[in-house]
Amino acid sequence: MQLGVIGLGRMGQIVAGRSLEAGHDVVAFDLDEEAVATAADAGAEPAESVVDLVERLESEGEREGEDEDGRKRIWLMVPAGPAVDAALDDLESHLEEDDVVVDGGNSFFKDSIRRAESCPAAYLDCGTSGGPASAAAGFSLMIGGPEWAYEDLTPVFDAVATGPDGHAHMGPEGSGHYVKMVHNGVEYALMQAYGEGFELLHEGRYDLDLESVAGVWNNGAVIRSWLLELCEEAFREEGSDLGDVADRVEGGSTGTWTVQEGLEQEVPVPLIYTALSERFGSRADDGRFSRRLANRLRYGFGRHEVPRRE
Repeated sequence: MQLGVIGLGRMGQIVAGRSLEAGHDVVAFDLDEEAVATAADAGAEPAESVVDLVERLESEGEREGEDEDGRKRIWLMVPAGPAVDAALDDLESHLEEDDVVVDGGNSFFKDSIRRAESCPAAYLDCGTSGGPASAAAGFSLMIGGPEWAYEDLTPVFDAVATGPDGHAHMGPEGSGHYVKMVHNGVEYALMQAYGEGFELLHEGRYDLDLESVAGVWNNGAVIRSWLLELCEEAFREEGSDLGDVADRVEGGSTGTWTVQEGLEQEVPVPLIYTALSERFGSRADDGRFSRRLANRLRYGFGRHEVPRRE
């Protein structure tokens, strides 16, 4: 299958690379020429612009005779917000109703609904979980939009996800990013719970090796998880006191959306709200250990930069 990938940051490179490894043909574009060169080194056909990418998909399809339906399949992996709209504006005049566009970023679900309504092609909103640390194993994909378009892209989703069990059709337009939004709210609360527990152990009655604690908990305990594995990694690499890791937790947009949706639906989400408040409170820099651990965990799963103490 032929796939155009627009946006070749950390996540876009993984989408392109895993698709190539599965035997798909990839045409790749990014505003960063070095990112395009990296994708080309992995086997992708480089494009010089969005329009060039579309033309290459069309010409290669004619040349190879692989996609007799003439359908263009394009995966956007650009930052949520204006960048998505800009890419769609560039694509609009080159898309037809049988084409498929995937938005693999963490867009706000209401924006995805709006884009699906105006996009000439079938629009799939794809919530993507796992981060750069999941490059080898594959992602978890939550996908909304027309079911026929989801089924059409299933071979690519199989490649980018952990396999057939790593993706599912959530429902109509917006549902994929909606599920991912709530997923991120749950993630906030879990990180907060681990942070508070380890803060009590750190400040409590005993001089504990927190790497050892996390390791034991990860072997058969009820609270074992990948996030707990990342706690173990953080203590192993930074020490039980987390070294110079700062009390500052970045991010917050998806958690804010989740809390706002809880208010609109009159569904109480106190744990998620508290975790979001802790993120905002961390910017006052009062030295909370739980926030420092959350800071380091974001590096573990997403390779986000770790603010450190001066």
